[in-house]
Amino acid sequence: MNTSQNTAVVGLQWGDEGKGKIVDLLTANHDVIVRYNGGANAGHTVVVGDERYALHLIPSGILYDDKYCIIGNGVVVDPVKLIEEIETLHNRGIKVGEKLRISDRAHVVMPYHKEHDAALERRLSKAADNNDQSIGTTKRGIGPAYADKVHRATAIRMGDLLDHDTLLSKLKMICSIRCAELTALGVETPPLDATALADEFYAYGKQLSMHITDTVYDLHEFVNAGKSILFEGANACLLDIDHGTFPYVTSSNCSTLGIPAGTGLPGKYINKVVGIMKAYSTRVGAGPFPTEDLGEIGECIRERGNEYGTTTGRPRRCGWLDLVAVRYSVMICGTTSIACMLLDVLSGLDEIKLCVGYTLPDGSTSDRFIPDARRLAEATPIYETMQGWPEEIDDVTAPEDLPANARAYLDRISEILDLPISIVSVGPKRSQTVI
Repeated sequence: MNTSQNTAVVGLQWGDEGKGKIVDLLTANHDVIVRYNGGANAGHTVVVGDERYALHLIPSGILYDDKYCIIGNGVVVDPVKLIEEIETLHNRGIKVGEKLRISDRAHVVMPYHKEHDAALERRLSKAADNNDQSIGTTKRGIGPAYADKVHRATAIRMGDLLDHDTLLSKLKMICSIRCAELTALGVETPPLDATALADEFYAYGKQLSMHITDTVYDLHEFVNAGKSILFEGANACLLDIDHGTFPYVTSSNCSTLGIPAGTGLPGKYINKVVGIMKAYSTRVGAGPFPTEDLGEIGECIRERGNEYGTTTGRPRRCGWLDLVAVRYSVMICGTTSIACMLLDVLSGLDEIKLCVGYTLPDGSTSDRFIPDARRLAEATPIYETMQGWPEEIDDVTAPEDLPANARAYLDRISEILDLPISIVSVGPKRSQTVI
């Protein structure tokens, strides 16, 4: 019987909470780190000493020499970006080698997926009555790749890249369909060349062949051998395709509910869930954001927190902490403890607000989150106001050294969520962490 402790790290807001740092910290106590969802639309930043690493597909545990890193079957893989990421790590002295394993069942992001993604966003932005209905995707082809997974016959999986004849046969059929779709969406590109694509992606498969394997069996063998697993979620619960603010969500199950399907490991193997939240709220792209501040406070948070996307560089929308939303994510994900990130960003504010409920259009109030974009956009936040703290806290390493008002803020968050806050981050470096 396996007695090891397996941990999931999951974002509790709209992404960009700082999951990479926490995965990096927790990796020391685990043997295997697994990505189970998303694709190169994710951006996990890890700072080691004076070195900053931006990871998009490879699990953050790759920075350790003795850990296995798994890209599970629930991930959609852009081979071009993955190879670039591997080469970048090699050039910076990080050995990837056999410690990286990629599921042969993970689906492949193809060039036509990116074309389709961008074309659909353009079309949606010019919808009827000049009503912009675009989702605000990263245009990395993630949604169309997951759509092909569901369509089945038009999908390419990583294992297919190892067989040129199979790949070519599939692409001849797929390209004829994709050409018609792209033309209908107004994309003026030459017809897709199935043979050229097959040659190109077969070459990528050869480059990655040492990593491509049946990771489901690998993971079960690790568990049976008593190895501890760390599940690294990409994106966040409020962007979950089923449980987020639909339709302004990503295309995968990025809550902990995606772990069994995205790895092949049953949920019984998840012992602890560390929910990651910022000390405030941010969002990228379109979609409702009840606590967004479009004024001086929002701009202050953006600049102090360097709130610009790791993947796209887009400025993030910023506002006060929405605990109604976080409490909902805690419920969905089975969270057992909280990591509160970027607390240092709030230093210097006279007052800090916490959203603890919503006022609805009919005048009633509710403490329930609304995972529907149209209805959530009509909700008005109900705030509690707390006193801020003037002190900078980026060199604090012990809880008792935090300012009294900062401790009171954390205590109130813990009380409302009914969970312990086990980690507080006061800066990007490993050392800037209060345990």
